[in-house]
Amino acid sequence: MTRFTVPKEEELNDAQQALRDAVLGSRKGLGAEVWGRGPFGVWQNAPNVGHAALDLGAAVRFNTELAADVREVAICTVGAHYKAKFEFAAHRAIGIAAGLHAEALDCLAAGTDPKWAGELELVHRYTATLLEDKRVSAELHQELVNCFGEHGAVELVTTIGYYCLISLTLNAFEVPLPNEMQDPWPNEA
Repeated sequence: MTRFTVPKEEELNDAQQALRDAVLGSRKGLGAEVWGRGPFGVWQNAPNVGHAALDLGAAVRFNTELAADVREVAICTVGAHYKAKFEFAAHRAIGIAAGLHAEALDCLAAGTDPKWAGELELVHRYTATLLEDKRVSAELHQELVNCFGEHGAVELVTTIGYYCLISLTLNAFEVPLPNEMQDPWPNEA
């Protein structure tokens, strides 16, 4: 039994249709069925919040000054923290396309050190510390600001927070992985 249903396309009300169209318009190249997959499928049941979440997601994915590899380190660190299967599997592929090594991402999924260096190590350490401790030290925060500026620090923390929302949504509603995605934690529910 699933924890959510994706409405049939022909039964969408106006708000659901608007969300579907927005997903298709902003997530090009993912196939016509993307509107009903992952968090988007869950949000079809509450398009009022789904549309706002979609807009924030577009901002953190497509409209920040963060480099793609930096952003994907943060996103994958969040996905691994929550063991959000759909999120990690989707962003593992995006991270590899952004230049991250598959082996490092596999280490992250396994809970071992991905051995990133420089900015990537800092972003991973900052993200993991914030998730695990709910706070970061003044020194760690200043290290992030020194590297990315205040603007970049705000973008990074917003990205972390957004993907916490995504991971929790996926886990709460037990969103299944599509057949083409590899389960990063096959022995876990």
